[in-house]
Amino acid sequence: MTPIYLDYNATTPVDPAVADVIADAVRNLWGNPSSSHEYGKAAHAAVEAARSQVAALIGAKANEIVFTGGGSEASNLAIKGVCQRPLAPLVWRKFWSSLFATSRSPDQVHVVTSAVEHPATAGPVEFLRRQGAAVTVLKVDRQGLIDPDAVRRAIRLSFRPLTLVTLMHSNNETGTLMPIREVGELKKRYEFVFHTDCAQSIGKVPVDVNELTVDLLTIAGHKLYAPKGVGALYVRGGVELEPLIHGAGHEGGRRAGTENTPYLVGLGKAAELCREALPAVGDRLMSLRDRLHQRLREKLGERVTLNGHPTLRLPNTLNVNFAGQIGPKLLERVPRVAASVGAACHEPKPGQLEVTPSAVLCAMRVPPAVSRGAVRLTAGRWTTDDEVDEAAEVLCAAAQK
Repeated sequence: MTPIYLDYNATTPVDPAVADVIADAVRNLWGNPSSSHEYGKAAHAAVEAARSQVAALIGAKANEIVFTGGGSEASNLAIKGVCQRPLAPLVWRKFWSSLFATSRSPDQVHVVTSAVEHPATAGPVEFLRRQGAAVTVLKVDRQGLIDPDAVRRAIRLSFRPLTLVTLMHSNNETGTLMPIREVGELKKRYEFVFHTDCAQSIGKVPVDVNELTVDLLTIAGHKLYAPKGVGALYVRGGVELEPLIHGAGHEGGRRAGTENTPYLVGLGKAAELCREALPAVGDRLMSLRDRLHQRLREKLGERVTLNGHPTLRLPNTLNVNFAGQIGPKLLERVPRVAASVGAACHEPKPGQLEVTPSAVLCAMRVPPAVSRGAVRLTAGRWTTDDEVDEAAEVLCAAAQK
């Protein structure tokens, strides 16, 4: 029997409509998009159509979308790219350009981030720290939220020419939605570059780059029913980045490499489907999430506790602690449910005896004795009420043993 899939935050199945356009592109759009003949023109037109579809999903302009090989590459390009080259529109560039005529080095940078970021953000930030960048890691409260005023204080205390603020839009483990809009409001008073990782939010909640006032935004294809290995980075007009991948002038000179036309067409289609489904999808996912939580509480009562904000979180995400249980071992006893204990990249390896506490839950100050029983259950496009009810029943039965 096929397991009930409740791990949509780890990855999503490829939507059949997306698979269809990819298959068609593999067969018919095999020309190089940079070629000037008809085969190249057809591929180029398809890539640009996909760019417009992705842009429309987040309220951006088509020329502000840079296609990448996934969300991790997009975040690395944003974070490292900013720290190599200054942003043209910022007033301070006129002054500092006389002192720093070459590409900016990390020791001229101050990075402000949070303690609960995805490794795709935490990794490049740590890389920059080793290169000499100053890094401020903001604490979160018990519900996983940062304080916008803490961001303001960190920006004010920065004495380096460039301040980069990089904060996730929503947490991949708990679903907690960060106050990105409130942080964006600070740009009216302070000069900094603002990046947000939106990989988990896209397709689940409305996202508009202008409302958020961000300069850079990460998109991962496999989180919104497109394949793995494709993503995008929103780059606000005027923002300069040093490429991670040097070569020819693809993607406006920001990411070299012949475009993967079939996957880009697929990402465009996925973005179009997500845009059409919003905002109704949020209500449906929230109904499934809350139904699952209610069923667990009916059977286990106070033995099930919530991780994350009770309302300010993704509509599909339920992260709960099963008292007296060890998350991975509980899931091993319930093969009927395909779920995880947190980020897929942190899942215990087969045969691993020790259970490593989630860094996110540790940052939220969830006691280790409690967080060891954490399980993340995330619904998606094809989750049904019946699946939710059955998942709750088998999880409760295993937890009661």
